Amino acid sequence: MMSLLQMMKSSQLLQLPRTNLSRFLSVACKSSSPSPFASEIKTEVDRITRIINDHSFPDEPLEPTLLRHIPPVSLSSYFVESVLGRLFAAHSNGLKALEFFKYSIHHSQHAPSVGAFEKTLHILTRMRYFDKAWELMLDMQCSHPSLLSLKSMSIMLAKIAKFQSYEDTLEAFKRMETEVFAGRNFSTDEFNVLLRAFCSQREMKEARSVFLKMHSRFPTNTKTMNILLLGFKESGNVTAMELFYHEMIRRGFKSSSMTYNIRIDAYCKKGCLGDGLRLLEEMERAHCLPTLETITTLIHGAGVARNIPKARQLFDEIPKRNLQLDVGAYNAMISSLIRSKDIHSAIELMNEMERKQIEYDGVTYHTMFLGMMKLSGIEGVSELYCKMLERNFIPRTRTVVMLMKFFCGNQHLHFALNLWDYLLQKGHCPHSHALDLLATGLCSRGRWQEAYQCCKQILERGRHMSESVYHMMQRILKQYDEMEKLMELNMMKMKLQYVLPQSGKEPINSTC
Repeated sequence: MMSLLQMMKSSQLLQLPRTNLSRFLSVACKSSSPSPFASEIKTEVDRITRIINDHSFPDEPLEPTLLRHIPPVSLSSYFVESVLGRLFAAHSNGLKALEFFKYSIHHSQHAPSVGAFEKTLHILTRMRYFDKAWELMLDMQCSHPSLLSLKSMSIMLAKIAKFQSYEDTLEAFKRMETEVFAGRNFSTDEFNVLLRAFCSQREMKEARSVFLKMHSRFPTNTKTMNILLLGFKESGNVTAMELFYHEMIRRGFKSSSMTYNIRIDAYCKKGCLGDGLRLLEEMERAHCLPTLETITTLIHGAGVARNIPKARQLFDEIPKRNLQLDVGAYNAMISSLIRSKDIHSAIELMNEMERKQIEYDGVTYHTMFLGMMKLSGIEGVSELYCKMLERNFIPRTRTVVMLMKFFCGNQHLHFALNLWDYLLQKGHCPHSHALDLLATGLCSRGRWQEAYQCCKQILERGRHMSESVYHMMQRILKQYDEMEKLMELNMMKMKLQYVLPQSGKEPINSTC
């Protein structure tokens, strides 16, 4: 295993070489067969993502930088969508992502893809820049109406339901109908999108109100009922979910595999594995074939109930049911083993994934890090951390925050700083809560100069620092009579605030 010091010195870990984009134009990026240029395309996507994230915002316009680094001939639809996907995962500044998307529209020889538009919209709404998001949707309505879809409507309404009021969400739905999708006959599909916006936020009172108010206008279907059932499940109220299920049956709707999966998941999360298995038997009697999601949910439920033999039995039965083991099934089994404190079996399962060439995902790493922290301490965490960096894997935001909290709370600031530098070198802008933890950890040990640099790096990338960290740095800089540094920090903060008003505290789990 490569040591941390070796990895920090390795140019392969933290440097992204420049390649010629034009050579990739002939690659069929959506082909199911692996491309010989796949790794080079990924490297180029990483490089452009880092350039955009590192761009001095708002001091300089982004377009001249893009023109210098991305020839218009190289702007394939796949490449643009891949960069926007990375910017979304990297928690990049929303206006930078918007500028890149506009640049691709104006300079590319290809039409923008639906995925690229939806990712841009998602980045803007996640940062609560709804005016820009509405403006983008209306622009696309005029220039590229084919990009507007139920998914883009769902992205917008879900975030408005999350961050604004019930009335604002209904008004947004009306605006969708009269302006953005003008001329489209709204029916059950659009109504389902509105219901999902409230259900995804566990706002079941509002969802039921909308249903009662508007169901006479929009005919309902099984999907409508499953969306509401899912909302009751997500609210954690199993009794309310079951009452609605029986109401659904009384209305003449039949259970689908999705209906069973929702109910099974609700019971499994409550530790009621027996009820989940009962529903599995009922499902099979109704000739409704269990899906991989069904079995994966039950494996997770067996872990919650600490019934590892049953979890293993369900896991081993997956191929016998003519289903293909995937990373989700492995993650559920690993989680079950971690819950039973069997870290060695969990590691062996990871090794099995590697042998079967099933790639680890963000959930795999998060689950294993959580287990290592509880059962193996810094030795196990550092070994897995180094392995993750060797694979050039970029963890999700919640994992970054969890690692920062662990490293800073256990006086391993070298690991925390290494993770910070790794994310920046990969073109990511760490979440403000990660900065909170790192800056606090550094300042508590007298390393305020490094904390100051981290704060500057966040502001330079067009993201706000939290008020608590700002006040901490303000107090420390005054204490050490570093008024020039304080003035510089204030200027950067004010300039960013002018161009990009602070949108409020962003939730850690907003990556998804």
